[in-house]
Amino acid sequence: MEGTKPVNKKLAAALSGGAVLVLALSGCSSDNGNDKLDAWAKQVCDGVQPQAKKIEAANAAIQQQTSDNSTPEAVQKTDAQAFQDMSDAYKAIGSAVQNAGAPNVDDGAKKQQDAVKELNDISAAYASLKTQVDKLNTKDQAKFADGLKDIATSLDKLSQSGNDALKTLEEGDVGKAMAKQPSCKSASASASATGS
Repeated sequence: MEGTKPVNKKLAAALSGGAVLVLALSGCSSDNGNDKLDAWAKQVCDGVQPQAKKIEAANAAIQQQTSDNSTPEAVQKTDAQAFQDMSDAYKAIGSAVQNAGAPNVDDGAKKQQDAVKELNDISAAYASLKTQVDKLNTKDQAKFADGLKDIATSLDKLSQSGNDALKTLEEGDVGKAMAKQPSCKSASASASATGS
């Protein structure tokens, strides 16, 4: 029978694979000096920065629980809080993208709306994982481990799925404008540091 610890390690591995998908902000090159787009990117990046830190901290908390001989209660508490934090963070990033308006590029409004929907869906998925964790039976080690395994599977699917709209939003000039923003650079750097 698999104990809680190896399963929680799977949870942490799945998490680090997907938790920071919104921060795949890459590519540094000069764009054509689009001031409107630069202003948009600054607004979004400034909104993403604190949320990226929140996601990173939640990820680290789950990693931390896997390295100790944690009780099921402690694992449940930590994981539930981490999922709640991630849900809140993705919702806030969605709001940041929403509030910034459409970027000044072709199909900007559609790209923006698709990304906001995707961020809200990710937020809802983490909220659902929190509910699942809250319901786990911490008194029965075997049932708890099985429950964690299901959550790790869901998390794995979540990390594989859906950041297509975000990638689309960050293509081309939008990505270039975001890459120039100090707040996006630091968010991206910290994301890649935890993602390994």
